[in-house]
Amino acid sequence: MITAADVREVAMSLPRTSEHLIRDYIKFRVGQIVYASISPDETMIGFGFPKEEREAMIASRPDVFVMPRLSDQRYQWINARMAALGQDEMTELIIDAWRMVVPKKVAAAHLGR
Repeated sequence: MITAADVREVAMSLPRTSEHLIRDYIKFRVGQIVYASISPDETMIGFGFPKEEREAMIASRPDVFVMPRLSDQRYQWINARMAALGQDEMTELIIDAWRMVVPKKVAAAHLGR
């Protein structure tokens, strides 16, 4: 099980990331673009994820991944139950979401590619 502190540690290690508290949600963003969000009760995490892959991900692991609320389904976004995510999987998902919002040069420099 991951915690908000685990997510914060990964997200804040990524260049250009800032943390904000908006309507009791902890949000991590680059500029004005949010790439990860933790629910107020810290049971759910949302993160950037390709829309075209979302349904397949949810179908493959419905115990972990859920659709975002209807108003957020137009975005490249998916939600997951924090209790069902492991540390390594969360780290990979957060980094992938961050890569969606930073310039390719920034991601390449940070990830050493």
